[in-house]
Amino acid sequence: MAGTQVKILVPGNHLMAGLLGPRDELLRLVEGAFDDVRITVRGNEISLEGDRAQRVASLFEELIILLESGQGLDAVQVNRSIDMLHDDVRPSQVLTAELLRSSRGRAVRPKTGGQKQYADAIASNIVTFGIGPAGTGKSYLAVALAVQALQARQVNRIILTRPAVEAGERLGFLPGDLMAKVDPYLRPLYDALHDLLEPEGAQRLIDRGAVEVAPLAFMRGRTLNNSFIILDEAQNTSPEQMKMFLTRIGFGSKAVITGDITQIDIPGGRSGLVGLEPVLSGIPDLAFIHLNQRDVVRHRIVADIVAAYERRTPDGRIEP
Repeated sequence: MAGTQVKILVPGNHLMAGLLGPRDELLRLVEGAFDDVRITVRGNEISLEGDRAQRVASLFEELIILLESGQGLDAVQVNRSIDMLHDDVRPSQVLTAELLRSSRGRAVRPKTGGQKQYADAIASNIVTFGIGPAGTGKSYLAVALAVQALQARQVNRIILTRPAVEAGERLGFLPGDLMAKVDPYLRPLYDALHDLLEPEGAQRLIDRGAVEVAPLAFMRGRTLNNSFIILDEAQNTSPEQMKMFLTRIGFGSKAVITGDITQIDIPGGRSGLVGLEPVLSGIPDLAFIHLNQRDVVRHRIVADIVAAYERRTPDGRIEP
């Protein structure tokens, strides 16, 4: 096999064991992803030969940095690291970036290059649109950054909202008053908040008004100052609702709008999110971030399903 030759010396037997994985299963993943590179391991030395040997060397160097930072490696992390390298993103810069520590002490970090770009955009802009398929962490990361901003006293309150759009069931058939009827639509936002703060901590913030969860219709006529506002499921807003929401943003506030344009449930399909990017592009402190199947952090089958739907043709067929 002709090509570049590279040698890597791994500092320490414990790092070598973590790098290769049980029964060398992580090494096999790398070999499968770069089958044109010959990988030879002798003691603490890894020899690489092939046209992409330098790229594989960069991968091993990044994985060593992750191990030295105290992170354990598994098949999921190695596969994500390979995907990031293909996109010229350094895994060590993504997977070691801590956004928040949950009430249980668990670090909340981006898991893909797209998620890191999304988190950075939220930090540096007033309005950020996160657009992508299910499972990419759009809502969860937005809530995590909202909690971080509240804890750092950058804002006085968090406002979580989403349109109460009927997707096969009618609100009138659900029991209770209006808030009880829309509660199922807001449940994903509650779930993220409870996971980050524990149910008791989240409820205390809600009780004292530091966190407000409300349907989008409740935003009309308000000016939202010193707030971190998250509009979830924005693909189910009408153009009029989207304009209404965007003009609620007041001084000292930050807004994140998340949505998946492949899951539009509003009658007639008049989504306030579709076609909005060309209208708003060029406005300072406003960013659009697009996530894709590589950013799906649920079970890998979800990424495969998303990829299949992205291959769908206008007549509904799935391209091979």
